[in-house]
Amino acid sequence: MTLPNLSEAQFDLPTQDKLAAPVRFDHPPRILLLYGSLRERSFSRFLTEEAARILAHLGAEVRIFDPHGLPVTDSEAATHPKVAELRALSLWSEGQVWCSPERHGAITSVMKNQIDWIPLEVGSTRPTQGRTLAVMQVSGGSQSFNTVNTLRLLGRWMRMVTIPNQSSVPKAYEQFDEAGRMKPSPFYDRVVDVMEELFKFTLLVRERSDYLVDRYSERRDAAQRQA
Repeated sequence: MTLPNLSEAQFDLPTQDKLAAPVRFDHPPRILLLYGSLRERSFSRFLTEEAARILAHLGAEVRIFDPHGLPVTDSEAATHPKVAELRALSLWSEGQVWCSPERHGAITSVMKNQIDWIPLEVGSTRPTQGRTLAVMQVSGGSQSFNTVNTLRLLGRWMRMVTIPNQSSVPKAYEQFDEAGRMKPSPFYDRVVDVMEELFKFTLLVRERSDYLVDRYSERRDAAQRQA
């Protein structure tokens, strides 16, 4: 079999040795959590905070971004303090959790605004590429998966490694107590499942992400530019 269109110089044959972690990280997995509501009693924030507690118990270092004060995308310069904070946290992270309410069958504008402020590329740096991602949603009514499906699409577009498991919490007003803590239920157990899986995938991916997202097409383009 011949591949006349293939540039052998830029073609890489993956091996088990190449997938071995080149350097062992000695710091805890760094997880950024985003939520998609500005309401005072925000169930997406409550679920995000519950997920952060579980991740911290697993041993992760967690940061939750507060979307209050984040301007509408492109209405301010990227030097705006809230934009700069979000982008710095994205670069700091090795994994992320996105949690949005479902509104009109989709994610909220608050959630999408945060994702839109994180570009695919800044110079030679990709703020999200190769990072792991877990997606969650809360609903006011019956269980739905519209929002987590949309978040998966966005995660793929942002070149993230989205884990297989996910959390969808219906009738969220019934699932949290007055203090905002999640009540015991199968829905809580699923959140534990998702955070446990995210933690495992982050441990697997973070030391290998540069190799895992290294692309033939980009290597070939770089070689042609140099030539």
